[in-house]
Amino acid sequence: MDTGNTSDFTQPSGPGPVVPGLPQFTPPPAKKGTFWKVLWAIGTAFSVLANVMMFFILIAVVFTFTSGTAHERQFVEKVIEDGPRMSRIAVVSVDGIIEEQTAQEVYRQIKAARADKTVKGLIIRVNSPGGTISGSDQIYNEILKYRVEKKKPAIAFMRGIAASGGYYSSVACDTIVAEPTTITGSIGVILNYLVLQGLLEEKLGIQPVVVKAGEKKDWPSSFKPPTDEQLLYLQERIITPAYERFVKIVVDGRKMLTEEEIRQLADGSIYWADQAVEKKLIDKIGYLKDAIKEAKSQAGLEKAQVFEYQKSFSFADVLSAESKTSLKIDKKMLYELSVPQVLYLWTGQK
Repeated sequence: MDTGNTSDFTQPSGPGPVVPGLPQFTPPPAKKGTFWKVLWAIGTAFSVLANVMMFFILIAVVFTFTSGTAHERQFVEKVIEDGPRMSRIAVVSVDGIIEEQTAQEVYRQIKAARADKTVKGLIIRVNSPGGTISGSDQIYNEILKYRVEKKKPAIAFMRGIAASGGYYSSVACDTIVAEPTTITGSIGVILNYLVLQGLLEEKLGIQPVVVKAGEKKDWPSSFKPPTDEQLLYLQERIITPAYERFVKIVVDGRKMLTEEEIRQLADGSIYWADQAVEKKLIDKIGYLKDAIKEAKSQAGLEKAQVFEYQKSFSFADVLSAESKTSLKIDKKMLYELSVPQVLYLWTGQK
């Protein structure tokens, strides 16, 4: 055997005796579990990174829903009728019982239209039996201010019910169009409150105690029936001023009627659309397309894109819905139940 040829030499798998002239083999040290340790480290790093990213995404979402302008947060635009993007008519909705929140939503819609140079006029779509005096007057004022400051038309479009505070809001517009089945009118004021004396004293055995300075401080009181003097006081101090305010804004808005004619109509009566046209409380009977046609005409437009503001879904809506799932009796609710409500509201549908 030729010992000089090493091509057939098989190197031992483990350490052996040192042979002069031959390459020595040293096995690498064993690395048990190294692959899994590396994999675990990579996985942990990715997990931490993902959680950090999710945290910042959550912060961004919450910031998006709770910041920015009111228009950006709460409204999206839905096109009702296609037309030129630079000449548009905005539809602002007044829906349901008018209260502070309703007035604020209308304010935000008109504010968005005011800031949009492409909006050439408004359609105020009213479906409301009215509500609070303050809320109705705020809506009226915002519509009138838009017309005066922007010098652009506002058309009221009544559908369903547009009575009392709903009518109050509508007379701020240049023209009033109503669907044939609309109920409107109900020019007047109503005051509601509960007298709980019998329930508290006779049924529950509760004796209310009122300590006051000033004879009229608790007029009217939910703890005892009103006297004739108290009713006269409420009539003079609350009902009559609110009624006179209603009559005045109708006189200002319906120039084709005299004050005497309006006072004859202002007895709380309601009217179908055809009766309201006959009595000049509204101008035309028609549908949304007719209100759009009227708005285009008064804005001097042959064509226009018509869109409405719709409330967008928000994180706050989820929280609000969650908070309303249970009835909560608190000081605010007790106060609202006990305090008289003076309203521009038609209550005949209840």
